[in-house]
Order: sequence, then structure tokens, then C-alpha cells
Amino acid sequence: MNITDYEPARALEIVELWRASFEHGVGIKDPHPIESQLSFFLCEVVPKSRVRVAVEGSKVVAFIASTPESIEHLYVRVQNIGHGIGSRLMALAKAESTGSLSLHTFAQNKTARRFYEHHGFTEVERESENMWKLEAIKYQWARQRAA
Repeated sequence: MNITDYEPARALEIVELWRASFEHGVGIKDPHPIESQLSFFLCEVVPKSRVRVAVEGSKVVAFIASTPESIEHLYVRVQNIGHGIGSRLMALAKAESTGSLSLHTFAQNKTARRFYEHHGFTEVERESENMWKLEAIKYQWARQRAA
């Protein structure tokens, strides 16, 4: 597996992976046209985050969109969940962080919650003011300081 920076030719493949992983984790079908999600990815995610992809063979198996302060998106292809790919992407985001990171996930996505908590994130807030009208959890991670 190789981790590289995002290339525009992979945009649709990334968005399709994102949608399938989201639907699997949250347990709902996304009713929005794939074109709308692709437009959001290209106009909002790519310009505001560093996007990296994990590629196995010729297939994208995961992606992360992050800044030094937050993880905006981290999705793994459903068939590849539990193979350590998300952990490798998480390690990159932590290494490039300012020393702390925040992220959001839906409360009903138990797999994502376990993953983030395993990686040292703690719950700091809950809300449901989102387009899905689902309870979301804000998580925070801070680098441990050496004694």
C-alpha cells in the first residue's frame, strides 16, 4: 500500500469510496446525487484541506482530508476496514498537527467511535444541528507532553 497526495483524476473514485463507507458506518443511504458530493469535495474539501489517498494496486482504499488542527474526513473502503490503513492515515495527521486535532463523527457510527477513541480522542461535545439531523460527536486529541 502506498500513501500519496490527492490527484484530480481520482476525485470520483474517492467520492464513491467516501459515500459507500459513510453509508456502511452510519447505516443510512445518502439521498444526494453523487455529482453534488463530487462538487462539494472539489470546491470545499480539496481547497481547505490536505488530501491524501492510500492506494493498493491501482485502487484507492482510503483517504484523509486534514489540516494541522483537524481531521475533516477519514474514510476507508468498506472491504479494507480493520486492516490498519486508517491508523496509518491517522498517524500522518497527528504527526503534521499543531499538537491537537479535532474531528466529528455521528454517534451511531460505532466503528468510527471505537477507532477514534482507540487513537486517543476523547468526546468533548454532542450536537444534532447538521443536515442529517443525527447526533454528532466532536472529538479532541492532544499530543502527550514529555515529563
